[in-house]
Amino acid sequence: MKVDTIIVGAGSAGLSALREVRRYTDDFLLINDGHWGTTCAAVGCMPSKALIEAANAFHRRHALDDLGIRGADGLRADIPAVLARVRALRDDFVKGPSAVPDKLGDRAIAGRARLAGPGAVEVDGRRIEARAIILAPGSRPIVPGPWRALSDRLLTSDTLFEQTDLPRRIAVIGLGAIGIELAQALSRLGLEVAGFDAAQTLAGIDDPAVLSALRPLIEAEFPVHLGTEATLEDHGGAIRVTAAGMEFEADAVLAAIGRRPNLDGLGLETLGVPLDARGLPALDPETLRIGDTGVFLAGDANAHRPLLHEAADEGHIAGRLAAPDAPAQGLCRRTPLAITFCSPQVARVGPPLSALPEGTLTGEVDFARQGRARIAAANAGLMRLYADPADGRLLGAEMCAPAAEHMAHLLALAVEQRLTVPQILAMPFYHPVLEEGLRTALRDLARRLPDAGGSDLSACDAIGHDALD
Repeated sequence: MKVDTIIVGAGSAGLSALREVRRYTDDFLLINDGHWGTTCAAVGCMPSKALIEAANAFHRRHALDDLGIRGADGLRADIPAVLARVRALRDDFVKGPSAVPDKLGDRAIAGRARLAGPGAVEVDGRRIEARAIILAPGSRPIVPGPWRALSDRLLTSDTLFEQTDLPRRIAVIGLGAIGIELAQALSRLGLEVAGFDAAQTLAGIDDPAVLSALRPLIEAEFPVHLGTEATLEDHGGAIRVTAAGMEFEADAVLAAIGRRPNLDGLGLETLGVPLDARGLPALDPETLRIGDTGVFLAGDANAHRPLLHEAADEGHIAGRLAAPDAPAQGLCRRTPLAITFCSPQVARVGPPLSALPEGTLTGEVDFARQGRARIAAANAGLMRLYADPADGRLLGAEMCAPAAEHMAHLLALAVEQRLTVPQILAMPFYHPVLEEGLRTALRDLARRLPDAGGSDLSACDAIGHDALD
């Protein structure tokens, strides 16, 4: 059998590629192994945010007394009910992706694909040739082999939301974006949680000042152990987790130490290109083409930026460049943007501080005294902005701040448009809003720029009035 284009994987990248492929041909196949639903909708960003919303709503009871609202002590979290709502929402989110095979008919094949060279794949012993092949097989949680002995006491983001109830004590190992979100959510729902990570950071934070601001806020809710790998031991029915001399007895462990690209058995070695220690070929992120073949690798499977919006972009790029009349050059990538939905939220725009040139200027704001944040009883966190000292152009930002998801988008737009700090300060800022904190950080940055210009108040001394300072 021969077709024009084969897409392997029906996740976010694969479905995005499908939209592009259908613009130039109806002669395609979509091959998928496992459930027909994206990682984000089924086990990732959507169900996790449903859990976080419930957790944050319950946690809000601690601020109600200060707001003059009494009786919060009578509230309780019904964990089975919380999880049932998460699953109900999840099931609705996956309806669209799950319906793909029915809509495509014989253009959709359920099975495990393996490359048979640069122009063919094999599915269940059946060889299918194609002019172009787009690989988007996704990823799965990393689980060290010895941990599997814990059986159903070992949870991952793929299995957490299938639980109808949760044990009272959970150790979360890995405090990157997924781990910190879920650890805080479970703690806020009233479970006893301890967090562990071999790295000396939380949520992937790169800026030391932002990490120093976030860590005590997280440790006020549950213990955090960083910098040492955790060891697990079955101890009389409980799981003893040890790191740096600290011990925690858990009823279950949530493994959140990362995700592994689904490359094993994919047959990349048949393409005749060098592979690195991870089994990955060298890949240009603007073309996603493997060598000079007609094979493209998109989404989580290439480990470039494993985020849904990036996977969607990569599916678009692969689908565009797989076309017979594709442009010779690749497609430029958007400004990097990452958000972690812990509280306060963590966000990064642009390159990390450690990757920026020496001499990059910084400006910041502490949200402890920010007016709108104080009104909302959410006054905690730090925002740091980075600018080019030569022309004042905004280069990026990192923050742990209330409503970081919204301010990070504004900053990403500014970086994408190559705006300077004075140009951003010339934009309107309403009062009272959290974005006034962003303005404070921009003014701090503007004061460090030579001849910043503009008519903003950044050159004026503070007078102690939040609306003006």
